Amino acid sequence: VNEPKSPQGGIGLTRTPKKTIILQKQVRVLLPFVIKKNKQGQMMSPQNLSENNSNNEENPEVKRKRRELETPEIEATFPKEECSPHKSSLGPQTEQSLGIPGNTKDVLDFSTEMQSNQDGDGDEIETADLDGSTELSAYEKKRLKNISENADFFASLHLVETAARLREMITKRPSHGIKRKKPVKAEDDIVCRRSMRLLKVDPSGVPLPDPSPQPESVVEQNSRLPPGPLEMIPENQNGENEMFKGLLQMWMKISQPRNKSIKKLSSMKRYKASLSGMVINEANICKVTKTRICSLAIHPSETRTLVAAGDKIGQVGLWDLTRQPKEDGVFTFILHSQLVGCLNFSPTNPAHLLSLSYDGTLRCGDFTRAMFEEVYRNEERDFSYFDFLADDASTLIVGHWDAGVAIVDRRTPGTSYEQFFNSNMSLIRTVEVHPMNRHYFIAAGARDVHIYDLRYLKPRGMKPLISLTEHMKSLASAYFSPVTGNRVVTTCADDNLRVFDTSCMVSNIPLLTRIRHNNNTGRWLTRFRANWDPKQEDCFIVGSMARPRSLDIFHESGELVHSFIDEECLASVCSINVMHPTQNILAGGNSSGRIHVFKGKKSSQ
Repeated sequence: VNEPKSPQGGIGLTRTPKKTIILQKQVRVLLPFVIKKNKQGQMMSPQNLSENNSNNEENPEVKRKRRELETPEIEATFPKEECSPHKSSLGPQTEQSLGIPGNTKDVLDFSTEMQSNQDGDGDEIETADLDGSTELSAYEKKRLKNISENADFFASLHLVETAARLREMITKRPSHGIKRKKPVKAEDDIVCRRSMRLLKVDPSGVPLPDPSPQPESVVEQNSRLPPGPLEMIPENQNGENEMFKGLLQMWMKISQPRNKSIKKLSSMKRYKASLSGMVINEANICKVTKTRICSLAIHPSETRTLVAAGDKIGQVGLWDLTRQPKEDGVFTFILHSQLVGCLNFSPTNPAHLLSLSYDGTLRCGDFTRAMFEEVYRNEERDFSYFDFLADDASTLIVGHWDAGVAIVDRRTPGTSYEQFFNSNMSLIRTVEVHPMNRHYFIAAGARDVHIYDLRYLKPRGMKPLISLTEHMKSLASAYFSPVTGNRVVTTCADDNLRVFDTSCMVSNIPLLTRIRHNNNTGRWLTRFRANWDPKQEDCFIVGSMARPRSLDIFHESGELVHSFIDEECLASVCSINVMHPTQNILAGGNSSGRIHVFKGKKSSQ
């Protein structure tokens, strides 16, 4: 604390600054007035700074101002961060940020100036300079330095400019509905590398010569044959066809008309024993057609084994198992231009082989005349299946893919139908006539099976007599049992084989058996069609997808009677199978055109 004597200036005012004490975080600053003490040490009223020392008597205006300013002590307290520096150390912006009023700064300046003009004469006055002289204390200098450095640091961040730019960006942000334009790709961008082989150039950059064009693989399919009869000339035989002439002579001998006889069913024990005696060997396996087999028929002869097969491209192959080598007994004929869906030998005249194709033609091969005659032709409609309507095979019932049914009489000239009916089904896959009551026939559609009565059919529409609607997916076939017709077996894509009781033609035919069986053959295999054994009408045969490959025979009750398995000779799926009507002979065709024949030991060659 400094207490110098206040000299008497020319203005006659004695000014003594009050003590300034700095405690921790506070600074006290004297305001511009003078406090005098009398001889007893008591404080007297402050005097106006503009009062003249020579004038002892105060005028009323001065007294009024002194009363307004009269106070024992007035202090200004500032925090540590707002300590007022010397005028020469702070700029106007810094002083404004510290919150020092303008009149206070003027008072500080005025007090400093007045102190420099004071002399040593006058009353005893207590004063405290800010730093003992005109210099600031070390503490104040350090704090002022910190404040200045902080101000410079925040100024270097440019927060005000950054905030202004952000504010402009927010106000000028595009709306979400406006699509931004994609930047245009520069022309000098790096191009992805490409194979020189695809560019048809060698490593040095010289263009390579074009290779010779490869012929495109064309699916083998025959063109539509002209209408009319075709000569029976094998496609796979050359020369004078002496072997085929011998086949025709032999065919005429074994194909004499015979009466249909009904055999009694054998016991299940004897039937199983006969099936167990049927075997296969390499001599009974032969490729008969070029593509996959879609239909099979076996000649009813009891002296020779003859098998006919129809494939996907319209070929019909005949195989005589008695000829050796076995390739010499195969004769193929091109009778159709599309898939052969059905093959049947005439039940009264086995010398006649009838074939139906999807191309809208139905032909009859007469081996006595060596001709294939055209029975029915309709290029506007695709045929799906046929069956013999009369016992003498003179009339036929033909199913169409557009759900139509045609009645064809072979005795009338021409190749048209006698009657045509439109059913209420979406399509017809198979048709078959009841073996006893031949005015009934069954038709398998997309997902339903209908039984019709020919006596009540009308050309405009067919109403079914009975409908079987238990099937959940696409149907493949539906057949009556071959002797009595008391059972119907169906093959469905829902992996079930169903057997119905048709002994009584009522509206609600009961379902006897449902057998779980894998019928998912896929795209490249012919669909399974469960077919009855004509010797044992309560049993039927169907192909199998199981491994090892097999052919399964089921009883109508659902019991598996027998499985034909031979891992060496039977290594593929036989989708189409047929049993000999009187002999223990089973023929199965696969999707490569091969026929596998299982024969009993006592069966004739």
